[in-house]
Amino acid sequence: MNFLSDLFADNWNEQSFFLLAGPCAVEGEDMCMEIAGHIKEICAELGIPFVFKASYKKANRSSLDSFTGIGDQKALDILKKVKATYQVPIVTDVHTEAEAVMAAEVADVLQIPAFLCRQTDLLVAAAKTGKVVNIKKGQFLSPNGMAFAAKKVSQSGNEKVMLTERGTTFGYQDLVVDFKSIPIMKETNYPVVMDCTHALQKPNQSSGVTSGLPQFVETMAKCGIVAGADGLFIETHPDPSEAKSDGANMLLLSDLRDLLQKLVRLRKVL
Repeated sequence: MNFLSDLFADNWNEQSFFLLAGPCAVEGEDMCMEIAGHIKEICAELGIPFVFKASYKKANRSSLDSFTGIGDQKALDILKKVKATYQVPIVTDVHTEAEAVMAAEVADVLQIPAFLCRQTDLLVAAAKTGKVVNIKKGQFLSPNGMAFAAKKVSQSGNEKVMLTERGTTFGYQDLVVDFKSIPIMKETNYPVVMDCTHALQKPNQSSGVTSGLPQFVETMAKCGIVAGADGLFIETHPDPSEAKSDGANMLLLSDLRDLLQKLVRLRKVL
């Protein structure tokens, strides 16, 4: 886990969990700057190392007319401005080998979406950028199976790996979280992150739009901390009902401070 102190530089706090947070996708410059500034202020106050999260491109969508992005280069330029303005690391999703190379010019952490966690060429390409690689556990995969995904990255010469729990498919339209996954994945000796928002998705709805249960974000976060997660992943938005992607499971931005204050107290108790 030594790479975490390098990732967060002067903002590293080994006594705290770290936070990957932001909107699901880059919707525009003003919104990203607003969200990043708000989260940075809270995290600085509470001593939480912070990575700003926003996907510059969305590839896994329920329907053809779903929002996929504002344009790759335009979105990456916005992330570059967020990074320079607030001096925070950036995490964004990549879906192909070419995307890994392009996103690595801006991002500090390349995130492998859950559905792609077994894609060898993608994992190798992400590894070869030298960036931190955050692999989300597939909804179809056991926590033990994530050791093999991590090994593909390490065998490609990159030990900077994170593993993220985000729920397991339960029937056709629900996910469940087995919190044993966190200590099991920690046996790899890589940091483990709890995705507190995607774990609350309800996919495959008849409307063609994924729904969710955001009222349980706090529960997921608390359970993640208790189970030993090193970091938390939380998607947040000033008005989730207006978000262009995954708004149904996002946390309202104005609720973030209160939640993080509770989680910091819980972590100290543990």
